[in-house]
Formats: sequence, C-alpha cells, structure tokens
Amino acid sequence: MPTLLIIHHTPSPACQELFEAVVAGAGAPEIEGVRVVRRAALAATASDVLAADGYLLGTPANLGYMSGALKHFFDQIYYPCLDDTRGRPFGYWVHGGNDVTGAVRAIETVTTGLGWRRAAEPVTVTGAPGRAGTEACWELGAVLAAGLAG
Repeated sequence: MPTLLIIHHTPSPACQELFEAVVAGAGAPEIEGVRVVRRAALAATASDVLAADGYLLGTPANLGYMSGALKHFFDQIYYPCLDDTRGRPFGYWVHGGNDVTGAVRAIETVTTGLGWRRAAEPVTVTGAPGRAGTEACWELGAVLAAGLAG
C-alpha cells in the first residue's frame, strides 16, 4: 500500500488549522488504498522518508524562511535519502503573517536538490487561514493522496 508522509511544523492555531485540513483531504473516504502517516518535523526521520512514496510538507514562514524545525528535518534526511527518493511526488503549504516568499524559495531549493517532483501547486496563506486557505489545503492533501492511490 502506498504511503503519504505528512511532515509538519504547527506551532500556531493557524498552522494547526491548515495541517488538519491537509490531513482531512488526504484521508478523504473516496481515496482508498493509501496509508497516511503524520510526523512532526522534529520527529521525522530518514527511515520515515525512505518508507514513504510521497510527501506533504507544512511550515510557517519565520523571519522570511521556512521554520527551523523543517530546516532541521531537511538537514537530517538530505544525504541519507538523496539517491533513493528522487522523482517522488511532493507538495507543500506555507503560512505566514504577511510574506512567505523566502520560505517558498527555500523549500523549492531543497526539494529540487533532492530531485523530488512537485505534484501540486503549493498553498500559501498569509494572515488568518479562512475558508479559501483551508479548502486549498484540503485539496492539496486529496491531490497528493489520490496521486498515490491511482
């Protein structure tokens, strides 16, 4: 059974709301045959990444960059996973107070280096998530999971 690994750093209520929407989309009842695994960025390991078939990444934008927790995740898994995960699909969401440009650029840089294939447009939300933000995150989760199911 294919596995979707959701790696997240959710330090705020807004980040938690977006994370929950991603999880709900990935676990939609009409998507069958995909195992969804959730890991906090500081707890995720190279073994988790190697055992998964696709990835969803979630982070706040902190001081113009991805969270330190997600950066730590990438630092831990980069070389152990570099050769064995090339071409695997991924998606991501970023929440920020007013600007997420630096965080998006950082994620794109690292995932390009890993050779991962972006399977959905990133979701970026500034300010309060609102209905549009949570719906976009639900869709992101569903798209990644459905891509692994079919």
